[in-house]
Amino acid sequence: MENIEIEKKWLVERFPDDLSRFDCLEIEQGYLSTSPTVRIRKENDDYYLTYKSSKDMPEGSVLSHEEYNLPLTRDSYAHLLSKCDGRLISKKRYLIPLRNDLTAELDIFEGVFSPLMIVEVEFETEEAALSFEAPDWFGPDVTGDPKYRNAVMAYS
Repeated sequence: MENIEIEKKWLVERFPDDLSRFDCLEIEQGYLSTSPTVRIRKENDDYYLTYKSSKDMPEGSVLSHEEYNLPLTRDSYAHLLSKCDGRLISKKRYLIPLRNDLTAELDIFEGVFSPLMIVEVEFETEEAALSFEAPDWFGPDVTGDPKYRNAVMAYS
């Protein structure tokens, strides 16, 4: 069964007041490969190996890709962490409800990537993604800009 993720992302210049009222994940992730993308991720006390591959899309489109998440144990994560290339990415992800049952995933990057803030929204269809009207706290749309992909950032 194919698992397609459809998402858009924006830079964030300002964010909603009182972020503490939203659920927050502490995320750490590293990359084992970028073509295809294979990453490991720690989200609070959960661990995953993720495979991402570009779906056949028109040239330049980056809205959709295949994504599979497989659970890992803490020991497996630690073992694979030593095999990661590039820089480890650490960020706090706030889950902010939006209209139409959508969720804004606000990533506030830490360490060498601070003060970068990016917000992503996942959609059921590409049509929904293309017709989405971003809230006024979203900044410029960077969906098509590869320098804001975490896998690219880890190696830059």
